[in-house]
Amino acid sequence: MNKREEEKLKKQQEKLQKELERTEAMSVYEKEYSDCTYICGIDEVGRGPFAGPVVAGAVILPKDDPILYLNDSKKLSEKKREALYDEIMERAVATGIGIVSPARIDEINILQATYEAMRMAIGNLKVQPDLLLNDAVTIPGVDIRQVPIIKGDAKSVSIAAASIIAKVTRDRLMVEYDAVMPGYDFAGNKGYGTKKHIEGLKELGPSPIHRMTFIKKYI
Repeated sequence: MNKREEEKLKKQQEKLQKELERTEAMSVYEKEYSDCTYICGIDEVGRGPFAGPVVAGAVILPKDDPILYLNDSKKLSEKKREALYDEIMERAVATGIGIVSPARIDEINILQATYEAMRMAIGNLKVQPDLLLNDAVTIPGVDIRQVPIIKGDAKSVSIAAASIIAKVTRDRLMVEYDAVMPGYDFAGNKGYGTKKHIEGLKELGPSPIHRMTFIKKYI
């Protein structure tokens, strides 16, 4: 091995070491509650958009087989999220997704719809968790022990994994909606109120996936 290759290898090892340390730091809650068999991370995506559902993810990660590069889904590139989504779906002990429609959001409000999506995600897990690590909230109507963590998707690998599967699921849905409801740039804005989206709304009026309670002032 020449000097250049040695340098490259050394850099790769240092990078890996750094990532292992970062993952370790993001596993403090998982370690703190390690007496629990199944620790489940919960997060949601899509509280703020004008259109589309709110989606919650629930993930029980394997205990002694860390998935590297997990982070708050907003801090990852789309390509990285997609790759991690596949890895999580393949390696997690269990995953669950909950999707609540725009009509339901209008009916019960976004906070209640978020809780509903989270309860659905937990219900869709193939094993019952002993503990829920939630991003910031305490979910009503759930009799499993819960630990709400502020900015949890940046502090817990389990919550980060949940945020990734929720975001990838929702983003893919919005791309599909864009194909059947063009004119609002759903593929680009994922339902958020961008300039292009608002222009489409004023020109075309609301689509079947718009949240009427969110767009009152634009129509």
